[in-house]
Amino acid sequence: MALWPVLLVNFIGSLGLSIVIPFLVFVVRDWGGNALVYGFMASTYPTFQLFGAPVLGRLSDRIGRRKVLLVSQAGTLLSWLVFAAAFFLPELVVSETSQFVLTLPLCIVFIARALDGLTGGNVSVANAYVSDISTDKTRGRNFGWMAASSSTGFVVGPAVAGMLGSTVYGELLPVLMAAMISLIATLVIFFVLPESNPCAIEFGKTEESLRRTLGQETKDCFDNEDDSRAWKQIVKQPHVPLMLLLYLLIFLAFNLFYTAFPNQAAVNLDWDVGQVGWFFTLLSGLMVLVQGPVLGWLSKYVTPPKLVLSGGILMSGSFSLLVLSHASTTYASAIVFAAGNGIMWPSYMAMLSRTGEQRMQGSIQGLATSAGGAASIVGLISGGVLFTLIGASTFVIAAVVIAVAAVMAMRLNSVFSRPLNEVE
Repeated sequence: MALWPVLLVNFIGSLGLSIVIPFLVFVVRDWGGNALVYGFMASTYPTFQLFGAPVLGRLSDRIGRRKVLLVSQAGTLLSWLVFAAAFFLPELVVSETSQFVLTLPLCIVFIARALDGLTGGNVSVANAYVSDISTDKTRGRNFGWMAASSSTGFVVGPAVAGMLGSTVYGELLPVLMAAMISLIATLVIFFVLPESNPCAIEFGKTEESLRRTLGQETKDCFDNEDDSRAWKQIVKQPHVPLMLLLYLLIFLAFNLFYTAFPNQAAVNLDWDVGQVGWFFTLLSGLMVLVQGPVLGWLSKYVTPPKLVLSGGILMSGSFSLLVLSHASTTYASAIVFAAGNGIMWPSYMAMLSRTGEQRMQGSIQGLATSAGGAASIVGLISGGVLFTLIGASTFVIAAVVIAVAAVMAMRLNSVFSRPLNEVE
């Protein structure tokens, strides 16, 4: 089955997600918020994704990846339209403290981010889709391409936000562009993306028996009827608890960074929307280079846990450079960050796709996304609090967390004892 449709959907989804990064902190501050409000704003998406992703992931095991991706992307489209509506509302004060003001437009943006999070099963279902169509030989390569497509979206998104946000229309244009991008992704899923999950195809009893007899359906489908028993089955799968813990720690470190850095850029570096946008464009562009040819070569010779370890150490170093709060060291950190994340995250996702039974992949990916969502909630809120209290030293905490996750990944080196794309 062709990989390009899901890569296109993943690229468009990442583009729509990344386009908000350069300007969200400025929207929050312009409408009366501060670093703490920004932390809560950024955490709204993963908070609601925490509830939505596992349901959507398990639903994709039952009714199919394509249908769930379609619903999820339609929810994202609606959320951007709600976000755009906030720009046309009066800045009425809803609540006020000594440090910040909560206005009506800010409340609407909170609602928009909540709606996007609730239907935010795109990532987990797309990963399950790739797992469906991958073999052991192609798994590492396919997840490398998935990571590269995400990073490409993160290249284009911030660049578009930086250019459009610098016009006289301000942050409204990037929001409208994100809505248009979401519409395109919805159409691609509806018209182009085929179903990948054979368990989602319903057959009559006679036809089903015949297909099994002829060997055209070689695996049983996951019984989703008893939810409590199903979740227990998932966490009892070998190595799943450790993989979920790693997902949680990695996302905790990421989100401490993603909360602290925009505030660092706005406050300590005195950057504007365009400068923040170009920084993330550079960062993502470098990650594309690493996740494509570099990771493709390394994955032939190095086991995934060792790649996670190496990438985590590099990322820990990149976070440490940000403490210096200089433009030169900030751009140096982007190079190190790209190298570390480019080899770490795809390797981890390839490991996760081989953990547990294949018939449970949608559920495992959904549960992992929930673990990431929980970490995002803690990381984004605490990142806002920490930056308010200790400023750039917040990055030291992120460096420690990612280093711990990298070291813990080595416990799986005996399980994944061979490179995923080992040269024959």
